[in-house]
Amino acid sequence: MYLSWILGLCLAVQALHVSESIPITKDGQTVATFNIKEFFYTLPDLPIMNTNKFGQFLDQLDKKVSTPPKDASLDERGTIIPEQLGTQIYRQVLTEQLYSYYFNRQQSQIEVPMITAYPKVDSELLSDINSMRIGRYVTSYNPYNKNRSVNIKIATKAINNYVVFPGETFSFNKIVGKRTEDRGYMRAPVIIRGEVDEDIGGGICQVSSTLYNAVDNAGLKIIQRYSHSRKVPYIPPGRDATVSWYGPDFVFKNSYDQPILIRARTLGGMLIISVYTSEGIKYNPRQIPPPPY
Repeated sequence: MYLSWILGLCLAVQALHVSESIPITKDGQTVATFNIKEFFYTLPDLPIMNTNKFGQFLDQLDKKVSTPPKDASLDERGTIIPEQLGTQIYRQVLTEQLYSYYFNRQQSQIEVPMITAYPKVDSELLSDINSMRIGRYVTSYNPYNKNRSVNIKIATKAINNYVVFPGETFSFNKIVGKRTEDRGYMRAPVIIRGEVDEDIGGGICQVSSTLYNAVDNAGLKIIQRYSHSRKVPYIPPGRDATVSWYGPDFVFKNSYDQPILIRARTLGGMLIISVYTSEGIKYNPRQIPPPPY
């Protein structure tokens, strides 16, 4: 009986030293803590992981420790700015390490494994798809309307240098993002249910409308487009594309076998959007009515 008590005490002491959690470090600094009870279902000798929760854990860790790559881009003069490599966590290796910890609990910490993250668009690709212009549209606006001009410039910058690969769709709302004061957008006139009002981001529909006519001119497939509830002065009737964060979106698909490049800029009171791709592509341009004078 005495020996049984001693054995039980030893097991209890040993259990105190078996940790249910382990710090995850990067360059020696703790960036997260992995607790077995939070991610594994409590079944004897059968490690079943809550994959949804674990996936969220990896996503949060990735945002914390990774460096996103940067695509190659073009400056205002058309000079290529080279791409930059990034880093991201090596998910498979980290998962294997955490399973290993589940079984033996021998590690005191896990240094998060990292791998190189490559950009989607490098200098070579950008140089190739910047070869031939297949679509273009130009509209004008009043540059002295400060708030509206600011909104147009922010949205134009968001779509500039964007590459749409074959079969991919482009969503204006997704790429431009939510229009908020924190992102620099200002109050300017908007059309709501046929009436002119003011709201954050007023004016960006001119960007989506100009883009629509440029990609339509390039013969790309229009997936989603809505007109305003009343005529707008910067575009011919029926050629506008209204957008709203909680409402209409403008979406098109790259139906060609080559990536396409969107180049967008403002110059004085002009909004210029062009669509480029590789030389030799077979495309079907469409005739687009010119903008109002």
